[in-house]
Amino acid sequence: MAVALEIVSPEKLLLSRPVDMVVIPASEGDIGVLEGHSPMIVMLRGGTIDLYEADKVIDRLFVSSGFAEITPERCTVLANQALPLDEVKKAEAEKLLAEAEAAYEAADKKDPAVEEEAMDRVQSARAMVEVAS
Repeated sequence: MAVALEIVSPEKLLLSRPVDMVVIPASEGDIGVLEGHSPMIVMLRGGTIDLYEADKVIDRLFVSSGFAEITPERCTVLANQALPLDEVKKAEAEKLLAEAEAAYEAADKKDPAVEEEAMDRVQSARAMVEVAS
């Protein structure tokens, strides 16, 4: 049986379709979602969302961060940014990484929330560089 997947960005609904399984980059580690999954809400880190039919990846998207709500029937991804992998360009990703690293160096290390946010941005940019074409 399929799980209903929706990927939503601040601008629009990016994808809505049933898939056999979806693997999302949760902050705790990758999570595979099948029909009947236990309900949960997780934070996302920068990485790829893999959509499966049977045992094959049929589509991949890059997500920078966000949240996912998982129910036994549905997985809804609320992404700050989501792009098909073929739209992730190496030069742009490397520029974002350089900017994120500079922002991290300039961040107030005495404020743990500011430092953590800056490090999350660096990690997301690194993930983007890894998947860029």
